[in-house]
Amino acid sequence: MLTILGFTMIATFLVLIMLKKMSPIAALVLIPALFCVFVGKGAKLGDYVIDGVTSLAPTAAMLMFAIVYFGVMIDVGLFDPIVRGILKFCKADPLRIVVGTAVLAAIVSLDGDGSTTFMITVSAMYPLYKRLKMSLVVMTGVAAMANGVMNTLPWGGPTARAATALKLDASDIFVPMIPALAVGLLGVLALSYVLGRRERKRLGVLTLDEVLEPETETVLVGAGAGASGDGADAVAKKAARSGGSGSGSGTGSGADADLPEADDDFQGLDPHRATLRPKLYWFNALLTVTLLTAMIMEWLPIPVLFLLGAALALTVNFPHMPDQKARLGAHAENVLNVSGMVFAAAVFTGVLQGTGMVDHMSKWLVSNIPDGMGPHMALVTGVLSIPLTYFMSNDGFYFGVLPVLAEAGQAHGVSSLEIARASLVGQPLHMSSPLVPAVYVLVGMAKVEFGDHTRFVVKWAALTSLVVLGAGILFGII
Repeated sequence: MLTILGFTMIATFLVLIMLKKMSPIAALVLIPALFCVFVGKGAKLGDYVIDGVTSLAPTAAMLMFAIVYFGVMIDVGLFDPIVRGILKFCKADPLRIVVGTAVLAAIVSLDGDGSTTFMITVSAMYPLYKRLKMSLVVMTGVAAMANGVMNTLPWGGPTARAATALKLDASDIFVPMIPALAVGLLGVLALSYVLGRRERKRLGVLTLDEVLEPETETVLVGAGAGASGDGADAVAKKAARSGGSGSGSGTGSGADADLPEADDDFQGLDPHRATLRPKLYWFNALLTVTLLTAMIMEWLPIPVLFLLGAALALTVNFPHMPDQKARLGAHAENVLNVSGMVFAAAVFTGVLQGTGMVDHMSKWLVSNIPDGMGPHMALVTGVLSIPLTYFMSNDGFYFGVLPVLAEAGQAHGVSSLEIARASLVGQPLHMSSPLVPAVYVLVGMAKVEFGDHTRFVVKWAALTSLVVLGAGILFGII
């Protein structure tokens, strides 16, 4: 019964948010509370929620202060050179913009933190997508998939969890998987090319002058302001008049040749904003490198590192109290949205784990694996990792399900290393799971409905996971 109720609860949640019948926060809170009553454990709901909140509180604290820290770094201009380089490559071509999104997300993902990746990527690319009237779910989908592939880095989380759960060395799991993961990343780039061509056909390639048509408000996502809808509409109208919209005319080499090189006026982040601190650039760069190094080396807990980093960044860059309050106020909306989502997700995970639904679901899945599939448990693990890491947290999958799968594999002569490598396959889809706090940073900053993002990304992310699995089998890794 718990198995059926667990799957029903997850399905109900996904259907309601994709149909936009409930907001994600309301669905994350009310649906598990209702099912907790159905299970007959309503009296323990408070304990389950407190347990869930307690387990996710460090994550919420980390996200809150990480948003403040990287928001300040965006405000003061730390990432402007990266943004200028990406924008110079992208020009005003939707195809290049989508590919640039994937490249930027993959590069920034090297720090191993999804929230950081999404904050930097969205801040750089959001103005371009808005001004060209491009699909924002393409941006969130491509960024999530690129980050999902890179999330398998040993310091990203899943690999370390698999190594811990099965008592293996993380490098023995990750290093042999590099060729398969590289193919997966190439798959994301190829998909971004296809999606970019679709956007180019729909919108055409605009000239730089059309993109630079004056807007009514400053474009600075990191500081809480968005692109002006009026300016984007004007761009769209000009594109339609030039034949770029709908028919796809205006694309191709001829239109591309008309594009001048991007100059300093073509910025995703306002180059004249009052918050810039060029004299403190190298201090901010050193502070960020030190912070990321400390995070990778685990010198202090990550929430503590970001708390200290945010306090130091605010104090040095904005020594006057009114300026500090202004920066905190500018990022308050993102902080509130993300922390609210995290604590709401704590209700969902608390009920899933507290009622025993997760345990019953995982045991049911493992028990229903046919005996004939025993020698192919690595393949089974790879396939199961795609839905399971989406429907449950990484902790739940790697510490609850993976040891059971590894034990079943060993009984049929399949090594734990193969099982561990296969377990990484589902990460491209996992990064869009409603149980991943970072995804709320992504959709929140991009101003995209979570249901719209889910509808768009699930099929493509699942395909990317299958590409990684296929490459692993082909190379003899899995």
